[in-house]
Amino acid sequence: MEKIAVIGAGLMGHGIAQIFASHGICASLVDLDRHTLDHAIQSIRNNLFLMAEFGLGLKEDIDLIVDRISTTTDLEQGVDQATFVIEAVAENLSLKQRIFHDLDALCPTSVILASNTSVISITEIALKAKRQERIVGTHFWNPPHLIPLVEVVPGDNTKAETVDATYKILLDVGKHPVKVKKDVPGFVANRLQHALWREAISIVANGIADAATVDECVKYGFGLRLPFLGPMENADMVGTDLTLAIHEYILKHIESSPSPSPHLAKLVGDGNLGFKSGKGFQEWSKDQIETSHRELQRYLLKTLKEKSQKSAD
Repeated sequence: MEKIAVIGAGLMGHGIAQIFASHGICASLVDLDRHTLDHAIQSIRNNLFLMAEFGLGLKEDIDLIVDRISTTTDLEQGVDQATFVIEAVAENLSLKQRIFHDLDALCPTSVILASNTSVISITEIALKAKRQERIVGTHFWNPPHLIPLVEVVPGDNTKAETVDATYKILLDVGKHPVKVKKDVPGFVANRLQHALWREAISIVANGIADAATVDECVKYGFGLRLPFLGPMENADMVGTDLTLAIHEYILKHIESSPSPSPHLAKLVGDGNLGFKSGKGFQEWSKDQIETSHRELQRYLLKTLKEKSQKSAD
């Protein structure tokens, strides 16, 4: 590929553009807001500088990478000559449908059109486009330039060739793509993540443990082995017979409500929005918020560096 286009220059969009530019591919970043575009370029520069400090790239290459990224507020100009287009706008179905209708009309039939939605059905997103066979989901994880996983999700009308080509493109730029077999809300990883969150919130709401204790149980317990031992391998490790015996006892006691927690709804109704307001399930000072963001980024950078070194060895 010589050029890709990313629609939406927010948190996910500019990180996706950075991935491709770092692998020698020109990226056109499209957004209606010029300020967002300017901020995106500065954020990319900051990301690259921090990665270089961790040995993930060279500082002298930063200008070269940034120069591969062009910005525009004009959709037609942005997708011109692009061979792969990724939409990364807000999680709004009607907005995404409109964008894919327009992209379908603007781009040659050979161009793959991908959505970075994290939960919305790809089939629904493609509904207003004529050539739905070339529309596919590519769910990157935040921050996209540091987390390897990308879920590749076909809609009901997506061709297998589109999925295969998208998978290869993502491999070529250093990601870890996985093929999701069915287009269901939340795909795979978010369904797993929010199943955990539902139970965590229920434990707090029912007074079983406070929020900090819940997080400690994950961070210092089974969370430590998750990067190396997924739940399916773990079930086989302990034995499917033991897994069945545990489930026969425990599942009836686990939260199974199909609706959001009333406790969560009350927090939002009271304006307790977590980091945004300084209080959510826990209280957060400005310093604690900054520390959380900084330490998460450092952890991801350190992990990525270790993986890179193992691959080199």
